[in-house]
Amino acid sequence: MTWRAEERRAVIAAARRTVERGVTHESSGNVSVRVAGGMAITPTGLPYGELEPDDVVVMALDGTVAAGERRDPSSEWRMHAAIYRARPEIAAVIHGHATSATAVSCLGRDIPAFHYMVAVAGGDSVRCAPYAVFGSDAIAATAVKALDGRSACLLAHHGLVAIGADLDRALVVAEEVEFLARVYLAATAVATPKNLSAGQMREVLDRFRTYGQQH
Repeated sequence: MTWRAEERRAVIAAARRTVERGVTHESSGNVSVRVAGGMAITPTGLPYGELEPDDVVVMALDGTVAAGERRDPSSEWRMHAAIYRARPEIAAVIHGHATSATAVSCLGRDIPAFHYMVAVAGGDSVRCAPYAVFGSDAIAATAVKALDGRSACLLAHHGLVAIGADLDRALVVAEEVEFLARVYLAATAVATPKNLSAGQMREVLDRFRTYGQQH
């Protein structure tokens, strides 16, 4: 297994941004990036503001921690590892307890196609995975299923997960899901939002394939 200090620093920088941007708070979430032979992931129970590169844990996807690591990995390492095994095209996973996304997850609801930007998660909704206890193989399995063909999901009574080709993209998706959750809660406080039709969402998803900078 090989890795670079640069990847450890990138994990710390992304973890701190999740707090700054409201994707999580304190050390309640976790961040990882794929590295040769496995992943580099935030440690369990340490405030992100205090992390040093050596605190980031490098480990194989089977749970074997690299020799010489001084910290224990996040309690959610199984979920991160399962996602990397299932989705070879992605290289970053962000899990957070963003306020609005977590509130929707506590209702056990998907975020439906009430707004066209749900397409940022890759489909016509942001799915909510069934509840499973944190840190377990069960929550890893439910997250993988909810993320099938998608780049984000909610975890019932827990929070959100966003994935991407890199940490920047995963963070953008996580922020967008939190924004959508906030607007969804505001809309449902007034009335039941009218959802876009399947045809309308297909058009949006087609446009998203060429949306933004392609180079």
